Amino acid sequence: MRRNLLPVLSLLLGTAFLLAGNGLHGLLLPMRGSAENFSPTSLGLLGTSWATGFVLGCIFSQRLVRRIGHVRAFSAFSATIAIIALLTGLLVDPISWILLRVVTGFSLAAAFMIIESWLNERATNETRGLIFSLYMTVTYVAIVAGQMSVAFGDVTQTTLFVIAGILYCLALLPTAVSTASSPAPLKEIKLDLGMIYRNSPVSFISILLIGVANGAFGTLAPVFGATVGLSTITIATMMSITIFSGAVMQVPAGRMSDRMDRRYVLAGLAVIAGLSGLAIALVKPSGIAVLFGLVSLYGAMSYTLYSITVAHANDFAPSDKFVTVSGGLLLLYGIGTIIGPLVGGITMGYSPYLLFAVTAVSHFGIAAYAMVRTRIRAAIPAEERENFSSTPSARAATPESINLDPRASQEN
Repeated sequence: MRRNLLPVLSLLLGTAFLLAGNGLHGLLLPMRGSAENFSPTSLGLLGTSWATGFVLGCIFSQRLVRRIGHVRAFSAFSATIAIIALLTGLLVDPISWILLRVVTGFSLAAAFMIIESWLNERATNETRGLIFSLYMTVTYVAIVAGQMSVAFGDVTQTTLFVIAGILYCLALLPTAVSTASSPAPLKEIKLDLGMIYRNSPVSFISILLIGVANGAFGTLAPVFGATVGLSTITIATMMSITIFSGAVMQVPAGRMSDRMDRRYVLAGLAVIAGLSGLAIALVKPSGIAVLFGLVSLYGAMSYTLYSITVAHANDFAPSDKFVTVSGGLLLLYGIGTIIGPLVGGITMGYSPYLLFAVTAVSHFGIAAYAMVRTRIRAAIPAEERENFSSTPSARAATPESINLDPRASQEN
């Protein structure tokens, strides 16, 4: 066991550096853009362009990796991301940033898929559950650590951009010295929208709207914070609270969904997320304690929806289609994250609080459709459902990460 896990730990260390750099860079850009008075639409397009590149990277990067090999491809993509992090600190221009974020999204998707394929190659039936849990833990902790590091610098200077570049470069070292064997070629990804909808209409519509809400919030919440006068450390804390709240809430909500129709749980969580967002939009809280309380409630509900939706879809899917269904839902979520920041940026041009109106409309839409479908299609009996299992943060997951899930072994 120890011999099998040592190479995995070096790969997880590389993942941690990559995610920390992404957490820092992803939060730094909208905050610096806000300080430079970039328009809300331009800042929203940063998220749209990144998500576009990420989805394209999930679909098309396999061919390049197959041609030049995992090690050289990972080095090339990581170096590209580091160079772009430095360039964004030098070229403070919205159009340049939007174009560069497409390349960053594509390269990050490819880098994540390479590391995840390495981890999957090292996983056995005995260690798969442990490796999957470690990967999830590293994902959440590294993203939060990267975001919180913004509080230790000045967003109007180039220092934090340089630190982001250093973190991306550090991600190269563990994989370069790792003894892990080169894994099998990455699998081609196919997005069968018709199959996903026929399997579970609720999951199809919900995952798209979850992407819209999370994409809008993840990209533009820092802009909201800067516009209403929050300090840098307060903004970083606000973003981290949502992630941790969602991580903590996943298991209790998942266990509840094991005992009842998951659509009721999905609708309940979505309604609370919608109401918390609507409260921020209408009340416009000035106190930090009230804002953090509402944001914590928002994160606990909204960042749990993804896992519940995937679990519901797999209740109806054949056991040998877990990877196909989950991978398709992940790409559909990515499409939602392309739409969300653009819509959020346009609405924030009228008021920064309208960001939460966008998320509220998305969440109420999820709840309404889920309840309508309960009258059309019967729920799977509780004894026939698979037990709920948490999933990695969709902000960093690729279809390759789904192969790490112990449930994927039925399809391999």
